[in-house]
Amino acid sequence: MSIRQISVFVENKKGSLVKITDALSRESIDLRAMSIADTQDFGILRLIVSDTDKAVEVLRKENCIVSVNEVVGVRLRNEPGALGAVVSLLSDKDINIEYMYAFNGATPHHAYLVLRVDDNDKVAEILLAAGIKCITEEQASEI
Repeated sequence: MSIRQISVFVENKKGSLVKITDALSRESIDLRAMSIADTQDFGILRLIVSDTDKAVEVLRKENCIVSVNEVVGVRLRNEPGALGAVVSLLSDKDINIEYMYAFNGATPHHAYLVLRVDDNDKVAEILLAAGIKCITEEQASEI
């Protein structure tokens, strides 16, 4: 079980993010989650959006360098220790987490985690067996 994440190469200069967010906004594409990792010259903007296919099309029309990656979306109880339980479980199963970021949902009861791992299906099986729910791309787009 996985969801599609958009990765955008972003030049680290004034206005770069404005171009991206304005283009998505004009097309009524909602940002569900985002993360940016930067260096001095560029960054990688990672997005979970309401309409992945449309967002990719819009960003490519803006001459952005875009790729789509499969990631695992996880629904957690919004309480101390929930994240620790997930990373401990995956560590115990010898799973390496390449990167992750989190976001809150519409209610205070749940938080959501995006994980980049080598084997999405294996991670989903491990989490589900432990009673930790993964979310589908459709569910992510509705958060």
